[in-house]
Amino acid sequence: MPSPINCYNSFGSYNLCSISSPTVLDPKVLTFYDMGPTNLLAKDPRKRENFITARIGEATLTSGPIGPHCMVRHNAPALLFSVTGFLCTNFFHAFNDGFIHLFITVNSVFSVDQDWVLVISTSCDWWIYKYKDLLQRFSKHRIMIVNNNTATHCFPSAIVGLLSQGLMTINPKLMPHSQTLRHFHALLEQTYGKKLNNRATTSISPISPSQRYRPRLVLATRSNHSKGRVILNQAELRKVAEEEGFEVIELEPKLRTPLSEVYELVSSSHVLVGVHGAGLTHLLFLRPGSVVVQVLPIGLGWLGGLCFGKPANELGLEYMEYEIGVEESSLREKYGKDDLVIKDPLVLQWKAKVWSKELMDIYLVEQNVMLDMVRFRGYLKKAYEKARVFMEKEG
Repeated sequence: MPSPINCYNSFGSYNLCSISSPTVLDPKVLTFYDMGPTNLLAKDPRKRENFITARIGEATLTSGPIGPHCMVRHNAPALLFSVTGFLCTNFFHAFNDGFIHLFITVNSVFSVDQDWVLVISTSCDWWIYKYKDLLQRFSKHRIMIVNNNTATHCFPSAIVGLLSQGLMTINPKLMPHSQTLRHFHALLEQTYGKKLNNRATTSISPISPSQRYRPRLVLATRSNHSKGRVILNQAELRKVAEEEGFEVIELEPKLRTPLSEVYELVSSSHVLVGVHGAGLTHLLFLRPGSVVVQVLPIGLGWLGGLCFGKPANELGLEYMEYEIGVEESSLREKYGKDDLVIKDPLVLQWKAKVWSKELMDIYLVEQNVMLDMVRFRGYLKKAYEKARVFMEKEG
């Protein structure tokens, strides 16, 4: 008799396990009990990144011993995933490793007319509150938080883990109904979107009449120097952007800033500018035809393309890259212009054979930028031209 417990470990960085028969979840030990003949272990998806998974608990799928008595009974299957590590603190990972993977999983594993219960293991309850509206788009049932439960729960079946198809992407060839990142964008619009009345006004960005007919540029800022990639001459950047005709809004939401406010601001804007980092994840909120300008620090060209360039193109955005020169990077002061760190970062990264924490610290944490505003002004001029065309069509 085939086992009702199955784990699929062939994915590069992710495991997905399932129990195809009735099961009991004991949240105190994060264990699904089943009467099948096997005993398997399912870990959080990022199984290769040890410095992340060290902080993430494990869920166990087991056929023995006999499970505890059922206290709460559900008529829909469970979908268990973990919200810890980077998902808690980083906006990019909340979407790349969380919601996009959740979208892929529910559309790949469950049928169109099937219900399921989201079961979330988390160490940050505020995360559930911040994203509650979006989470409820995936299930009509009340979300179960494992950490807040002591009662045992029965489900007709269960899925543990989330599927991934790469960085910030949805591959239509792998989706049952050929869904793409644009379908995910439509889900965000259904959740947070409002009918735009010329230009949205939020508590983040009150608008004066003189600004109403200027293209809005959202500047994704990074004020925490300990995390790197700060624009050191940001005040000058803002001044030049305003000289080129933009209304400029600096955006750096707090952890508890309502996502509906951020969505309303960004989706009513025309240009998003920022250094490679979590703030550029807001491109998911832009309307097709909007402009994205990604500032690429030294050593991050390939990563910037994967994280934001490719998804921007998939969403129908006007994507531009500004690769900084050696003289614009703070790494020059620390390593010197002839060090391999600066002279040929791709060779250095190739020799390492893995995008290690050490390399991440050099290029993501240690590095800030001082933009050459003469050169960057040219990019702003092009962005303004594209934004005016878009604004005339879409408002």
